[in-house]
Amino acid sequence: MTHTSSLPDPSTAAATEGRERSEEAARLGPLSDFIGFHLRMAQEASFRAFSQRVGDPGLKPRRFAVMTLIAENPGLTQTALGKASGRDKSTLTSTLDDLVKRGLVLRERAVNDRRSYTLHLTEKGSVLQRKLMSRAIEHDRELDRIVGPDKKAELLMLLRRIITELG
Repeated sequence: MTHTSSLPDPSTAAATEGRERSEEAARLGPLSDFIGFHLRMAQEASFRAFSQRVGDPGLKPRRFAVMTLIAENPGLTQTALGKASGRDKSTLTSTLDDLVKRGLVLRERAVNDRRSYTLHLTEKGSVLQRKLMSRAIEHDRELDRIVGPDKKAELLMLLRRIITELG
């Protein structure tokens, strides 16, 4: 005679609990109070929303920022662009390679220093940058709405303080 228990099989219960847990929101533990974690999560949410607004998954906010810095500073060197954008050399190089390949940025050796490159937007890059700027303004208005007009200046001041003190 086989004995059947009314208690659940521990291996089945653990599997069911694991499956249920994977479908729920993960517990953040100490991360729930980490500013850096929330900065990153907010950045990711903002980047996803910007990319949806732009409609081209290849034109990420990083590319828009790089193109805008070049538009504002024609002839900017890659070194100066890296400092202005907060990007390390390898990340910046791959981004620039992509923009050059797309025909959006022109990279030329600097006349006064053959070891450096200067950067300019092409006509195609200028047109796209202006289009992206209008989308970025719309996106920023949405962020303004979320943050609230009375909190924007404070938020920007705090973010700049983090950048200055940790940068």
